[in-house]
Amino acid sequence: MTSDISMFTTLSAERPPCPVPVDWAAVEDWLGLRLPADYKRLADQYGPLDFGEYVWIHVPCLQRDRFDYGQWLHATHREARIEVRELPGAERPVLHPERGGLLAWGCTRGSDVLFWDTSVSEDPDEWTVVVRHSGAVPGSGLLDWHRYDLTLTDYLRHTVRDTWELPSPPGPLLGTVARTAFLPDAEPWTPPEPVPPRLTDAERRVALESSTGLDALRLLSPPPERPYLGDGSWEGLFAELGTRLPAEYVRLMDVYGAGIWSGWLRFHTPLRTGERRFLTHVEDIVDSYRQLKDHHPEWYPLAVRPEPGGFLPFANSLDGDYLGWLTEGADPDTWPLIVWPRHADQGPPLKGGLIDTLLDWQRGTLVTHGFAALDEDDDPVEFADFRPWDDSAYW
Repeated sequence: MTSDISMFTTLSAERPPCPVPVDWAAVEDWLGLRLPADYKRLADQYGPLDFGEYVWIHVPCLQRDRFDYGQWLHATHREARIEVRELPGAERPVLHPERGGLLAWGCTRGSDVLFWDTSVSEDPDEWTVVVRHSGAVPGSGLLDWHRYDLTLTDYLRHTVRDTWELPSPPGPLLGTVARTAFLPDAEPWTPPEPVPPRLTDAERRVALESSTGLDALRLLSPPPERPYLGDGSWEGLFAELGTRLPAEYVRLMDVYGAGIWSGWLRFHTPLRTGERRFLTHVEDIVDSYRQLKDHHPEWYPLAVRPEPGGFLPFANSLDGDYLGWLTEGADPDTWPLIVWPRHADQGPPLKGGLIDTLLDWQRGTLVTHGFAALDEDDDPVEFADFRPWDDSAYW
């Protein structure tokens, strides 16, 4: 029996819930689905919600630079679509926007993700909950994908009962509801307008297949009108480093400047002067590598700058990987690229140059340790992107 959650919850005094206006007709039109009445009632009454100090119930809202309901749905469904491929075919659920696909509505502090099973009924009020648990649930036929024969409100009631079983945390949840702490200034969310294709079919073929080098990279990942390099000069940087850098790197930076590629790979600002200059980043990274190498040389085999062939980093990822050169020989244009991976064993130098390596990665064809890979269903043009820094950026 479904009822309002106020029957089994208490309001947080420290962070009382606060609703955010939702245009449900626009949201449902964007989704192509009607949503359960108890979810809409919950959102209208409470807004984004921290339930039981464990479950985050996400409602259509926007917190600038932190949360966008549409982007969260897209990213959550993409990650789930990748994960379900590990399940046997007969047990593999589909994800929205496929007909009858799972539709996400929340997540937990234990990295569980909560969905509705929209295949249950044409009536959204009959949709039941499916949870992708971060740990296996006893008796589940879907490994860590567990189906509950409960609607949203009934599932939340279930979590505050003594009989609730879940990998973590043990025992029932507190029956408290609070404004989600990381969404203190949530605003109304507007569904995005349909976006026309960025590239024509002919341009896609050039960007993804038939062209190489900087021209193809510019088409796939457009550079900024005014690249940001810093307030110094290349000659000044070379003098401070005691070496020139590869001409291909200089050419790339003169076109793109410092910034972040596809929201993941960060290029340090090369010509900034002062405390946060290029050499500062290099020295900090190399010192960290040297300390790790001193304790575990078998895991950190690279030579360390300024040793001959020493590692000289110039970019890093959000996951803590570093991209740089092995400074072998007097000619920087012959230095091989290499990745110092954060979550993998050290691999060999990369075979290609910097520009073609970036191009292969943006196309989704680069296979190497330390680079985030596209999924087989991803459109490379959608993910290819470059955002420039300005003088306020740390990097």
